Amino acid sequence: RPMAPRGDSPRLVLLFSGKRKSGKDFVTEALLSRLGSDVCAILRLSGPLKEQYAQEHGLNFQKLLDASAYKEAYRKDMIRWGEEMRQADPGFFCRKIVKGVSQPIWLVSDARRVSDIEWFREAYSTVTQSVRVVASEQSRQQRGWVFTPGVDDAESECDLDNFGAFDWIIENHGDAQYLEEQLKSLIEFVRSKL
Repeated sequence: RPMAPRGDSPRLVLLFSGKRKSGKDFVTEALLSRLGSDVCAILRLSGPLKEQYAQEHGLNFQKLLDASAYKEAYRKDMIRWGEEMRQADPGFFCRKIVKGVSQPIWLVSDARRVSDIEWFREAYSTVTQSVRVVASEQSRQQRGWVFTPGVDDAESECDLDNFGAFDWIIENHGDAQYLEEQLKSLIEFVRSKL
């Protein structure tokens, strides 16, 4: 398997996963705002996927990045296309997002598959940790989640359901104080790696 590009080696790679509307972006943005962009970078696997998909299909890349009806119209096909790319090369999107990142802390905000976690563990074994963001269906519905066949029951949403061995679990059911306590523990851990 092709190794990661060896530029700057990170001190810590946190791989965030979770269902749609569980709050992965909310949690990674909260960490970034507290740690600072000089110390950490948010890396999105969906970024290069959407960019490549937009190029190959003549679509508006910026519109695919936001949580819009435009993105939703292409989501199923984008998932299918991404699966094909990953089957051909499991590290394709992983290698793209780590290029040229100089910050010591990497927050991968959208690990969706066992192969994503395996790639990072292979490339950055000693410094990689997995973080599962969980939220009740009720909390997710309050944030606008609606079950969508072909999306919510597809590999991109379900591949990590039985992964089990996460290093961290962040519960994000809507209790701001409890979320804050969990983030404090994670931030202390991150700072211990600097």
